Amino acid sequence: AADRSAKNKRGGRMRRQSEYGKQMLEKQKVRITYGLTEKQFRNYVQKALATKGVQPVERLHELLEMRLDNVLWRLGLAPTRRAARQMAAHGHVTVNGKKIRVPSHALSTGDRIAVRDGSKKHGALVGFNERFMERPLASWLSWNPKAMEGGINERPTAASADPAGDLTMVLSFYTR
Repeated sequence: AADRSAKNKRGGRMRRQSEYGKQMLEKQKVRITYGLTEKQFRNYVQKALATKGVQPVERLHELLEMRLDNVLWRLGLAPTRRAARQMAAHGHVTVNGKKIRVPSHALSTGDRIAVRDGSKKHGALVGFNERFMERPLASWLSWNPKAMEGGINERPTAASADPAGDLTMVLSFYTR
C-alpha cells in the first residue's frame, strides 16, 4: 500500500496521456455533448476551418450553438439536448412561422422560434413557464414565456455561452 498514485487499478504502471490522446478525448467530449455523429462533427469542423475572416474556434462554437436542437435546449424548452432534438423532430416548433422538423437546422440572427399552438399543451411543455423563470437565459437569446416564442438577437460567442470543451484542442486534432 505504498504509493498508489503511480499505479492504476489493476496494479500496472500508469502512462502519461499523449497530446493526441488528450485532443481525441476533448473532441469526443464535445461531439457527444452536442449529440453529433463523427461525420456531422467533421463537417462542422471543416466549415469552421474554411471560413475566412473569423477565428475558427469562434466559428465552430457558433455553428454548434446555432443548431435548432441546441437553441431549444438553451431556451429551456427541453431538459436535455437529446430531448430538444426529439422535440424538433416531432414538429413541435416553428422557425419564422414554418414547421421545421430537422434538429440540425442552422439558425441565424433574427430568426424567430415559437412553440406550435397544438404543442403548447404537450406533456413536456406543461409547467414550462415556472421552470423557465428558474433557469438563466443565454444573453444572445430572447424568450417571451406568455406567447411561447423568442428569437436569436446576436451571434453566440464563447464568452456568452459556456462551450462544452476546449475547441482549440478539437481543431488541433483535425488539423494534424
